[in-house]
Amino acid sequence: MRSSKSRSRNKNNRNRPSGNIVNRVFDSSGPEGKVRGTPQQIIDKYNQLARDAQLANDRVATENFQQHAEHYLRLLSEAQREMDARREEQERQNRERQAERDRERQERIDRQEREANSGGQKSQDLAESPQPDVIDVSNDGGLVETPEAKADAKPKAPRKPRGGGRKKTPDTAGKEDGPKAAE
Repeated sequence: MRSSKSRSRNKNNRNRPSGNIVNRVFDSSGPEGKVRGTPQQIIDKYNQLARDAQLANDRVATENFQQHAEHYLRLLSEAQREMDARREEQERQNRERQAERDRERQERIDRQEREANSGGQKSQDLAESPQPDVIDVSNDGGLVETPEAKADAKPKAPRKPRGGGRKKTPDTAGKEDGPKAAE
């Protein structure tokens, strides 16, 4: 069984209006029964019912339908105002962001131009300024000796050439090939 506390919390959440009233579907309980639809559809329906009541010479019903239509007209116009204000705020923020991007881009271009223009002056200034003395401490140029470098430093014995591709058979194993055998 549910507690009364959770039931009351859920009850409050049901009556919250959704964000976009313009496209929201309403159930209107008017004098002629329920009218269902978006605010614009409900306004059109009540205006049509008011015209029908006026043609039937029912002034009370005409006024009643017009009041219902006016209620939804106010809801719709308020939602339109809020949407317009939100849109204007977003456009203002977008303009500000774009102006900031343009300003940063211009500053970057100006800085690059200054660096390009002062690039020749910097090289002249460096050439004219006194240079520090460079002392060569060792022959190796200050490199650190690593185990890999030590292994490469050892002289390698030259490799012996492989056999000429002919295999020695038991009957030719003792004999040497070529001109040396003839001598």
